[in-house]
Amino acid sequence: MMLRIKRVPTVVSNYQKDETEETARRSSGCGKNCLRSCCIPGAKLPLYAFRKLNNIESEKVVLGIENKEPPVAFLDSLILGEWEDRMQRGLFRYDVTACETKVIPGEYGFIAQLNEGRHLKKRPTEFRVDKVLQPFDGNKFNFTKVGQEEVLFQFEASEDGEVQFYPSASIDVENSPSVVAINVSPIEYGHVLLIPRILECLPQRIDRESFLLALYMTAEAGNPYFRLGYNSLGAFATINHLHFQAYYLAVPFPIEKAPTKKITTLNDEVIISELLNYPVRGLVFEGGNTLQALSDTVSDACICLQENNVPYNVLISDCGKRIFLLPQCYAEKQALGEVSPELLDTQVNPAVWEISGHMVLKRRKDYDEASDENAWRLLAEVSLSDERFREVNALIFEVIASGEDGIEHAAKSLPKEPDTKAESTEEESTITKTSHRAMVGGTQECVVLQ
Repeated sequence: MMLRIKRVPTVVSNYQKDETEETARRSSGCGKNCLRSCCIPGAKLPLYAFRKLNNIESEKVVLGIENKEPPVAFLDSLILGEWEDRMQRGLFRYDVTACETKVIPGEYGFIAQLNEGRHLKKRPTEFRVDKVLQPFDGNKFNFTKVGQEEVLFQFEASEDGEVQFYPSASIDVENSPSVVAINVSPIEYGHVLLIPRILECLPQRIDRESFLLALYMTAEAGNPYFRLGYNSLGAFATINHLHFQAYYLAVPFPIEKAPTKKITTLNDEVIISELLNYPVRGLVFEGGNTLQALSDTVSDACICLQENNVPYNVLISDCGKRIFLLPQCYAEKQALGEVSPELLDTQVNPAVWEISGHMVLKRRKDYDEASDENAWRLLAEVSLSDERFREVNALIFEVIASGEDGIEHAAKSLPKEPDTKAESTEEESTITKTSHRAMVGGTQECVVLQ
């Protein structure tokens, strides 16, 4: 049952103000109550300590579901309840609950939302879109500049193996906490950001530790309608500070309904499949003996893509048990003038949510005329061609199959243009006989030309 939100006038939160604007000064700090060194000494935030399991015997344990009552309802109270609190306090740029939403008739039931204010009030991109890996730039906007009132809680592994909640806990600057904060330009109800090790100021790039944290958050929520997403640079991430997005939407996503074809099962029982009959080509990862086994496989694939300059999006679905990896080239096509003016006029930037089937539309005309055909046409422009998708898959499967020697081997042996004849069936026999711990450096596959 959906919680009702009291509509209140919107006020400006700390990081929506211009950096040069004079604000009332407090006895210490910059006056904005941010997460930088000027304001963080002595600051406290709620802390949710989740149970981190190394050996997972069953699905129930994977999801952290036990008979023991948790100290706080993670999704209903800590995420959605606190999100509503920030809504009532006016910390969002607009009231997303007032946006019209409908399910489009069709095979998959694409979801259309009319959000006319988001593109006008959302923070603009401040970096190049033709490079997936770029260094962090502290002069540009990053999440240490947000007000502490926008942070819902710290999210860390429990030290004693039990779930704990502390309403007010000191911020351990030395160990850089991971935090969950509101997205002040929300797409949907409960839209939040997971920011791993926020004070380390990591750029927007996947690593094993951060991806596993994202899976733990999805599993902790324990609700299939609460999903996490990730956008790489070049795939419509707008802030170069490592973060995942998440929100609650109580309908199946179209991508979750799409059929798949199994490619292989790894030694640790991770199953890799290919999306079928969906406008965007992608891989699906599920299963695994442990949550970490699943996480490591997907994060290694992501690292492969970003090291090869392939923009991509990730959807973490089904309480962390099903993960979609979606390389894309829409920004490249834009730069090359290969996207029709009709699609460009919609101003839709197809990031993870749009690719998953939740279409955020910015014009009344596009919302009124939304159709299965129009959604399919837009998303088809996002997808790699079949030939290019096979090339990218060859890179990913070589990494998965090559073990710890993958970096050196790939750097020396991969051609500038990967073998376009590589078939998934050829990869399967290799993968099932080897481990999957590797990254790969090498050629650039999806470069935006400007």
